[in-house]
Amino acid sequence: MASYATRRPMSWGPGLLSPLSPTTIESLESRSRDVQERTFCKWLNTKLEANGHPPMSSLVRDLSDGVRLIQLMEIMGDTSLGRYNKNPKMRVQKAENVNKALEFITSRGVKLTNIGPEDIIDGNLKLILGMIWTLILRFTIADISEEGLSAKEGLLLWCQRKTAPYKEVDVQDFSYSWTDGLALCALIHCHRPDLIDYDKLDKADRHGNTRLAFQVAEEHLGIPQLLEVADLCDVQHPDERSLMTYIAGYFHAFSSMEQTETVSRRVEKFAELMQSVWTSQNDYERRVRELLRSMAEMREVWNAKEFAGTYADAVQHSASFQNYKQTTKRSWVTEKQDVATLFGNVQTKLKTYGLREYVPAPGLSPADVDAAWNELLQAEAARSRAINAEIRQIKDELRRKFADLANTFEKRLRQISFELSSIEGPLEEQLEEVRKLQTRIPPFSETLQVVAAADEECRAANVDENDYTVFTMEDLRFELELVTQSISKKIAFIDNQIVSRNMTNLTPAQLEQFETTFRYFDKDESNTLNQSEMTAALASLGIVYSDEDMDLIYDQLMDDYGAVTFEAFINLLVDIMEDQTSPAQLRDAFRGIAADKPYVTELDLRVAHLPASAIEFLRQAMPSSSNDVGEPEYDYERWLDEVFEEDGR
Repeated sequence: MASYATRRPMSWGPGLLSPLSPTTIESLESRSRDVQERTFCKWLNTKLEANGHPPMSSLVRDLSDGVRLIQLMEIMGDTSLGRYNKNPKMRVQKAENVNKALEFITSRGVKLTNIGPEDIIDGNLKLILGMIWTLILRFTIADISEEGLSAKEGLLLWCQRKTAPYKEVDVQDFSYSWTDGLALCALIHCHRPDLIDYDKLDKADRHGNTRLAFQVAEEHLGIPQLLEVADLCDVQHPDERSLMTYIAGYFHAFSSMEQTETVSRRVEKFAELMQSVWTSQNDYERRVRELLRSMAEMREVWNAKEFAGTYADAVQHSASFQNYKQTTKRSWVTEKQDVATLFGNVQTKLKTYGLREYVPAPGLSPADVDAAWNELLQAEAARSRAINAEIRQIKDELRRKFADLANTFEKRLRQISFELSSIEGPLEEQLEEVRKLQTRIPPFSETLQVVAAADEECRAANVDENDYTVFTMEDLRFELELVTQSISKKIAFIDNQIVSRNMTNLTPAQLEQFETTFRYFDKDESNTLNQSEMTAALASLGIVYSDEDMDLIYDQLMDDYGAVTFEAFINLLVDIMEDQTSPAQLRDAFRGIAADKPYVTELDLRVAHLPASAIEFLRQAMPSSSNDVGEPEYDYERWLDEVFEEDGR
């Protein structure tokens, strides 16, 4: 910003500037008085006209009777000066009026120097202008303040700050700095850029710029045109007091505008604050209503729900409840915290600006939310207990159902076993009784399916333990299979006993040996032998055929009996013993395998190419002892003595 030094032009004209002559100075002072009289008169007229009084045309003539001066003081002081002579004719009456006005001016703290009533009555223009300037300073310029400076200095600083961004403008005083009109245009553009397009101004058009500023200021800003264009543009040194009076109008106009804007901004800010608070309050109440409604609806849903009595239904209720806790409830927990925070923010904002505390609508306070939340938690706990109780009851019913079926099933099986073990009497009668028992077995399979379905229900319900029974599904299957096998074995045993009883050409010892051999090789307990089992059984008895012969023997038995039953096997052995084998031949066969040793080893039997099953049977049947190397030695002589009658040696 430029310095505050005032430019002091000396004279207009080419060449160097020279000091002003006394005549020139007197001329300038006279012109200044004319400008001041015209400017001050216009300034005073703005006061009079605004309050319904006719304007003045001459300060000397119109102020001389004191009437206008009293009117002006009442306007400026915003008070009544009391009674005065409104139409004075005599000098004393005029003096009383003027003196009343001067006393009022003095009472307001305005210091008047070297002026009395007679100076005004007699029309001393210089003193009158000085008085009016004092009034302008007191009532228009004195209240101007800018960064601690007041009056003239404050007004000058205000002008400098407002015009600083304009490079063509350099306000250093209230005289020469305003002669091109740009400073006035800059002041207007700074505050109302919509009124003047500063960038498009012809910066060299002094008269045009000044005229434009005067016109815009008066028409759009209400600033009276106290000066003429010539008062600024056609003089070497514009009158400072007149210009300050006019520029003060800009200060007050824009200060009023800024004050209005400040007031508007303050109201706008308050409105925005209240709008924000109102929006937050409405948002809080809307969200609280929705939260309370949702929680109440959930409680009603729980109260209305009924159980179907099945585990699947109870599990569905439990799954739905768990889903509620993991989704809906968590969203409610978040919303409850958010609305509590929102409520606190509203209260904090109101307290910050000293506003009245917010009281929500009835039923929507944070305490109401907490109460509803506690009711929800209680309903939630009751719902959880009801679901758990339902699941426990259903599981217990499933346990009882399975236990009743399992215990009854096992009891019936046990009865079958007891009846089977209690059968006595002739073989044919026993066989008939056992076959009757066998006909009672198939229904057990159907019953077992029912038990299995009950077991599956327990598994689906994660029922692992059952205090109402000691039996599992596996136990029942095993026992049913065992009883079924026992009946089959009993039938086979009785059949074989009947066959044995009818074999009169065999000794009891032989029948025992052959039956033992048959049962050993009947691996599937079907009471029949397949070809490989029959071959092994014969070999264990020392009867060995070629593969071709064995095929023929097996085929013949299948043709005759349909299967190698015990009866077929015994008859085969009888035929073989009668036709081919004797005890002596067996001893010779064993001696050949043993290489004339009194015993055979497992290695001897393997070298003789006996089937593995026959070797295993002989190892178990023949008495044995161990040699030095721990290899068993089987006494075939002793075994044959035990098998055959003594006279069969």
